[in-house]
Amino acid sequence: MVWCEKWKPVILILFIYLGFSVVNLLFKAVLSKGANHLVLITYRQSASAVFLTPIACFLERKEEASLTTRILCYLFLSGLFGATLTQYLFLLGLQHTSAAFASAFFNMTPATTFLMALVFRQEKLNLKNKAGKAKVLGSVACLGGVLTLALYQGFPLIKPPHSPALINGAGDGDPKTSGKKSAENYMFGSIFLISSATVWSSWFIIQAEIGKIYTRKCSSTAFMSFFSAIQSAALCSAINCDLSVWLLKGKLQTVTVIVAGVVGSGLCYVGMSWCVEQRGPVFTAAFSPFMQIFVGILDLIFLHEEIYFGSLIGSITVVSGLYTILWGKSRELKEKVIKPDEALKEDNRTSCSSCTVQVDADSKCHLPAP
Repeated sequence: MVWCEKWKPVILILFIYLGFSVVNLLFKAVLSKGANHLVLITYRQSASAVFLTPIACFLERKEEASLTTRILCYLFLSGLFGATLTQYLFLLGLQHTSAAFASAFFNMTPATTFLMALVFRQEKLNLKNKAGKAKVLGSVACLGGVLTLALYQGFPLIKPPHSPALINGAGDGDPKTSGKKSAENYMFGSIFLISSATVWSSWFIIQAEIGKIYTRKCSSTAFMSFFSAIQSAALCSAINCDLSVWLLKGKLQTVTVIVAGVVGSGLCYVGMSWCVEQRGPVFTAAFSPFMQIFVGILDLIFLHEEIYFGSLIGSITVVSGLYTILWGKSRELKEKVIKPDEALKEDNRTSCSSCTVQVDADSKCHLPAP
């Protein structure tokens, strides 16, 4: 079953991004009916924590790792930046745009993460080699694609069979007024989505530090979900004192928070961790554009959202920049592997030469006198 072992990570990562796509689609559906953002995040993270805690206790029961104050502070920040703020800003952006449009912004994550890693000295840049130039070029392309998504909408390429207004509950009005309102919504939504992707990138910087001092992946994710649930609940209580917002209305909201918690924040995170362990982070990130493809298809079929020319051009630019960064990173990793091998071979040659000289010297010392 060599074929099965070879393709297992590919099949799994595709299902993971399909799961994320379904979660985004469900969130778009419940937000269009007036659900509270922070309440959804609180219930989602609570479901994730409840789901992951027994799994972490079972799988990581033999691993030795003590929880210190420093680790708990990092995990608290991980929940704040990796879940609470990221998801809150993402849901605000999603409410003003479409699921496919919102998913496109997370393809810029490698670029913003790379720029932040440079600032915090977790990443080095060498413009003298191709890898460094590729990472800079890819980052510029990603940022250019994001600006295109935010500032240029263009004409609709595919018109859905039903009006989006009927799906989202908007009233009928003047087409010019509706078009102006839609453009303004996309502008505000883009600001929230860019902020969400930036905060999400900062989580990778925090997670890199956590990985050095706390190796329990499932436990780390469970703690992140737990802290995020508390943070979201506290923030929601501070903003809205009405207790009625905590009541989930209808089966759709209940299904959404359960699926988002168990699948989106639970199974998908664990599955991505396994894929990173098996094939590395470059392999896992390389499939992220498939989420946008899945969301675009599902969005068109179920929510009947239009696909615009500006979104297509911006998405293509962002994805091109993404793969340019990944190519540069992959080449850089290969160079790091090749250089130690060459140094080892050079050391071996030097050692062999030294041994030969020593043998020759010893032979001369033991020559019989004429």
